[in-house]
Amino acid sequence: MDLQSELYKASLFENLPLLVKQVVEGYISGIHKSPFHGYSAEFAEHKIYNTGESTKHIDWKLFARTDKLYTKKYEEETNLRCHLILDSSSSMYYPPVERPDLNHLNKIGFGVLAAGALMQLLKKQRDSTGLSIFSDSYQFYAPEKGSERHY
Repeated sequence: MDLQSELYKASLFENLPLLVKQVVEGYISGIHKSPFHGYSAEFAEHKIYNTGESTKHIDWKLFARTDKLYTKKYEEETNLRCHLILDSSSSMYYPPVERPDLNHLNKIGFGVLAAGALMQLLKKQRDSTGLSIFSDSYQFYAPEKGSERHY
C-alpha cells in the first residue's frame, strides 16, 4: 500500500465512533425476543398449572381471586452473535476521494461506516459483534464479543 491510501484510511476512520453515533442517533432498538418461553424477567402469560409441575412459579394472587392454579410464563431473551466481513481490496477504494466525509465516500468508506453503524445498533441491543477485514487474505479478525472494551 502506498502512503496516500494509508493517510486516507487514517483520516476516514479517525472519528468513526462519533460519526457512527451521529448516523444512528435516534434509532430505538429493542431486545431480541425468543420464541421460547421460560422463566426470566419479562412476563408473557399465565398457563394452567398441571399436576407434577414445580410450584415455584404459581401465581398465588391469581389463585386467591379465581380458586384455580396458574403458573406464570416469561419470555426469554436471546442474544444475537453477528460477524461482519469487510472487503478491503483495491476495488473498494473506487472512486478516489481526497477528503472523505459523509457526502463524499467511496466504497470502502461506505462499508466502514455501514459496519460501524451496524455494530453500534447491535451494541445498543447488547448483542455480540465480530469483524473480519480481508482482501487476498485476512488482514484483521476479531471474534464476536459484547463487552465495551471489545467494541
